[in-house]
Amino acid sequence: MMFQGFLSESIPFIAQNKGQLKVNLIDIRNFSTNKHRKVDDYPYGGGAGLVMKAEPIAAAINSIYPRLPESNNESCVTDRNGGLPFVPIIYFTPQGRLLTQKTVRDFLKFSEIILVCGHYKEIDHRIREMYVTDEISIGDYVLSGGELPAMVFTDAVCRLLDNVISDPESALTDSHENGLLGYPCYTRPYEFQGMKVPDVLVSGHHKEIEKWQKQKCHEITKKVRPDLLKN
Repeated sequence: MMFQGFLSESIPFIAQNKGQLKVNLIDIRNFSTNKHRKVDDYPYGGGAGLVMKAEPIAAAINSIYPRLPESNNESCVTDRNGGLPFVPIIYFTPQGRLLTQKTVRDFLKFSEIILVCGHYKEIDHRIREMYVTDEISIGDYVLSGGELPAMVFTDAVCRLLDNVISDPESALTDSHENGLLGYPCYTRPYEFQGMKVPDVLVSGHHKEIEKWQKQKCHEITKKVRPDLLKN
């Protein structure tokens, strides 16, 4: 149910309407062998929390992409099947590499992607070793499950699909597209509570406007995310 509202609004909805995105939601509980549809159990070795079982996750993955389990030693951009169609299987975890705009663009080359949403303490690590090709984190914090990161990833990808955003130039000037944060934006009215739009933006001098925008990108990045300038 968490995905219904997300997929019926804004950019994901437009992407589906234009045939650029197709989402197949799979309930892992449907693959449980337990009469109560249970998909978790206590961890070996003791400790707090519950772990999602390997069997239902593997069965869910195999139901849409049957194949022999493989190790996850290579990155998402590598065709590990010797030229055969390769479907990335992404697991969202705080232990994964940070999701960046470059990572999002890397995944645009694939026509199909499987997103695995964990829950509870963790998923059985054997799934990560045998099936998962990419582990991704959306930040240094912990969420209740992988559903929200999956939505974040989907939305980020949708914005870059052909003909989804009416003005593609808009996406190319967003934060992180050129390695920097975005510049300040203004719209009508010209004056709001005593604050006016910077003169350069109403000057009509496009080269000066572009120069101002680039300068602001550097200033904001240096102030808020100096680590991006180092990279």
